[in-house]
Amino acid sequence: MVEIKHHLTSLGLKIDYILIKSNALFIRATPLNRWKEQFMRILIRFTIFFALLLVFLIMNGDSFAARGWLLQTLCDDPRLYCIVVRKGETWDSLFSDPGRRDLVMRINRMNTPIWPGMRIAIPRDPYSADSMQYTPFSPYTVPRGRKMIVYSPALNAWAAYGPAGNIIRWGPGSGGQDWCPDLGRPCHTPSGNFHVYEKRGFGCASTKFPKPDGGAPMPYCMFFKGGFAMHGSRGVPGYNASHGCVRIFVDDAEWLNKDFANMGTQVIILPYPFHRSAPQAQLDGEDDDDSDDGEDIALDLDPVSVDLDPVKIS
Repeated sequence: MVEIKHHLTSLGLKIDYILIKSNALFIRATPLNRWKEQFMRILIRFTIFFALLLVFLIMNGDSFAARGWLLQTLCDDPRLYCIVVRKGETWDSLFSDPGRRDLVMRINRMNTPIWPGMRIAIPRDPYSADSMQYTPFSPYTVPRGRKMIVYSPALNAWAAYGPAGNIIRWGPGSGGQDWCPDLGRPCHTPSGNFHVYEKRGFGCASTKFPKPDGGAPMPYCMFFKGGFAMHGSRGVPGYNASHGCVRIFVDDAEWLNKDFANMGTQVIILPYPFHRSAPQAQLDGEDDDDSDDGEDIALDLDPVSVDLDPVKIS
């Protein structure tokens, strides 16, 4: 009996030892499994982020390339110098004088907030306040005896010419983007020779965007083809970003609407610098409103010659 008890005790101790050792191995393995799970989560998140970033760049690559080209052109201008925005800096903190701030925003073609790491161009002359000194357009064109508005998607800028062919005013603009995710297709502003056929006041708003009910503000809109219009916006980001309309600064839209453009005023939209999408897709693209003048204006680019430094309208 003593020997049996001894063997049972020894067996019990061995079983206890095996169980303790197994638990120790399990305890040691658990952190490893958790680490593997965490690593897989991070890997999956990184893969999703990279995929979304790739899709975003494919959709907007042309716009960012155009912005990069424009910025490089500004930085190479001997009248300007470029700085990198630091954390916490804003338009107001960098330029306390409203006139100076407006000038710098116009030169950079944007009225949206700046962010750390982005570059902006600034006039070297600290007392410069006249934006006409920095117009990217020719100061004169061939006199036509009528007023004319020109928008360049390459320069993200518009110009108003008087009947005598002299430029009266210019400002930043943002046309239709290369790809609209909510539409699933390109939405360039159609290039061509058009005319203002309808104007509305400050309360003008989109009947289509944002989908599905519309309501996006389009103050001082001026329609020139179907639902395509030039209108005021606080979302002019320095590149083409609209659904097809030409966004401009609100005060510029008010001036054009009230003091310059009449029914029938000529509107010329110059070609885009990159042609990834077909011209037909551009012309059929949706816009910020659904009005239609019932007239298809044929493309006639013969009077317009493009020289990007600066743009020349002959």
